[in-house]
Amino acid sequence: MKIRILGNSVRFRLTRSEVNSLCNKGYIENKTNFDTNVFTYAVRLVSDSEKLNAKFMDNTITLNLPKALGANWHKTEQVGFSETISFMNNGSLSLLLEKDFTCLDERAEDQSDNYPNPKALL
Repeated sequence: MKIRILGNSVRFRLTRSEVNSLCNKGYIENKTNFDTNVFTYAVRLVSDSEKLNAKFMDNTITLNLPKALGANWHKTEQVGFSETISFMNNGSLSLLLEKDFTCLDERAEDQSDNYPNPKALL
């Protein structure tokens, strides 16, 4: 699972096995250690929401994906889900949860678990 944060925009990208695990178990997470602190990022299927949303508590970002939308995501061609959350102070947070495609250029990272890039077929 990869995350990209830019200003008030958060994007999570999941490999095939991570999407399968999320759909089958309802929760996935990764951790990054900063000496004595740990930053956790997670995705959870939830029954009590109709839209993608996020929480940040105890050094953890959790994307909550409605179970009605995500339970069968691994069986579909749907690339992802997006939502913009508006705050009372007129700010907003853009969320994107998507399947991770292989890059079209050469990368040093292992991409064997990524989804095939549709642009590679053109």
